[in-house]
Amino acid sequence: MGIDRTGANPLQNIRVLDLTNVLAGPFACHQLAHLGAEVIKVETPGRGDLARNLGASPELSAQNMGISFLAQNAGKKSITLNLKHPFGKEALKRLVKTADVLVENFRPGVMARLDLSYDTLRETNPALIYCAISGFGQDGPMAKQPAYDQIIQGASGVMSITGHDMPTRVGYPLSDTIGGLTAAMAITAALNANPRGSFIDVSMLESTLATMGWVVSNHLIGGATPEAHGNENPTSAPSGTFQALDAPLNIAANKDEQWVALTSLLGRSDLLTDARFTTREDRKANRHALRAEIETVLTREPAAHWVEALNAKGIPAGPVLTVPEILAHPQVADRGLIARFDPPSLDQPIDVVTTGFRMNDTRPTVETPPPALGQDTHDILQELGYCEEDIQRMTEERAI
Repeated sequence: MGIDRTGANPLQNIRVLDLTNVLAGPFACHQLAHLGAEVIKVETPGRGDLARNLGASPELSAQNMGISFLAQNAGKKSITLNLKHPFGKEALKRLVKTADVLVENFRPGVMARLDLSYDTLRETNPALIYCAISGFGQDGPMAKQPAYDQIIQGASGVMSITGHDMPTRVGYPLSDTIGGLTAAMAITAALNANPRGSFIDVSMLESTLATMGWVVSNHLIGGATPEAHGNENPTSAPSGTFQALDAPLNIAANKDEQWVALTSLLGRSDLLTDARFTTREDRKANRHALRAEIETVLTREPAAHWVEALNAKGIPAGPVLTVPEILAHPQVADRGLIARFDPPSLDQPIDVVTTGFRMNDTRPTVETPPPALGQDTHDILQELGYCEEDIQRMTEERAI
């Protein structure tokens, strides 16, 4: 069967070895699984991915199926290999012979100490695409420092431009997720190379900075020092979050014609002749005074009223929703973003997010639930040529 480059499974017949833990790496491989790749998660015997013990349900964590693991491991297989044991190393090398991609997110140098570096593994498979995800990259003065998401958010400058009075982290693992998306993008590009075979060095720090183009360029080109603006859009005004009678809403009157339309809708055309608000730069410089003037009208009606009225006049506006609210909204609920699985190892169904796009009107998805730890070890080892006696010996020696 050839690779389906037009449908929802363009990576079918691609085998990915996922040696990653927690979020950035597992998220990258999760995207590849949704695109049709066979993803084999290589985990440490007895423990597995640390995310198996993380999440809001202690009960699931106790079963080695923590919610943090369930969130980005559907569609994968699981094999346990002790990469410090000679039998485990040999089994991985056999796997590498059959694979197109290997992804790992150990600290730089760990795979080399295990004698499983890219240089070693490409002797086994010269066409291997080897993707190493780390916090700061494979070299440089910070390369071997710990690299959790919050560490990267702080080091990248993200926290310095978020919030109000003090540096504030973004409310979800932003840098981990961006690092994972960057890795998935780089891997899919490398799969199109001819001949194949490459080493991909993904830095979560640099991946995060790459998404901060406007902020970084304002500093590099405009000489501006990036600052925290809370819910304000620093490029325009009035543009940000405003208080209505019952709840906040977002308004983005970024164009002059939208500003004029806003004053008309609010019955505040007098603001057009106020010297504080004459030009875009005037409005930006006096944004807090402008907010106060606008909110004298907005606080008379509920947010839903203003969202409908503003959009009807061509003024972009939207509600500020909670996560449960947006998941229940028909815009999300009716488009198939959430998939339900019934893992045989659990006594409850699970709902997880799939992908944020469709291909030819089909949303890429996976068919199998997140795997129990090592559930596919026996079958994969048999495929690699190991007999029952071999597998038994590997088990006794704790290589699997």
